Amino acid sequence: MTSWDRATKEVLCWKVKTASGFSVSSAEPVRQGDRVLITASLLGVRILEPVEVVAVVETARRVGFGYRTRPGHPVNGEEAFIVHRDGEEVHFTVRSLTRAAPQQPWRTLYPLLLIAQRMARRRYMRALR
Repeated sequence: MTSWDRATKEVLCWKVKTASGFSVSSAEPVRQGDRVLITASLLGVRILEPVEVVAVVETARRVGFGYRTRPGHPVNGEEAFIVHRDGEEVHFTVRSLTRAAPQQPWRTLYPLLLIAQRMARRRYMRALR
């Protein structure tokens, strides 16, 4: 299996999240419209993150998906995981757009959540190696 084949399969099966320490309520490949529950554990506390897949792309040079947060998620925003290739080189891009969630205690904890998000992004980048 080529690096491209492995990376695209893994990104579409939530491996970026699961290899980064999250659990995902679906074992199926992502599909637009899917609503899943991502669970993070931090210092022994389980944090539930409801999301909805809003886009899936599968072309010869670009594969990935994006989701938006749903009510109850600690932040409000979107995140995308895209694998793209340039010749034999395979690249991975993570994009996050977030703002404070409207509900407490998450709104007050937002500065700490930004730190946790940066740590998660570093894990995402290592997930497909």
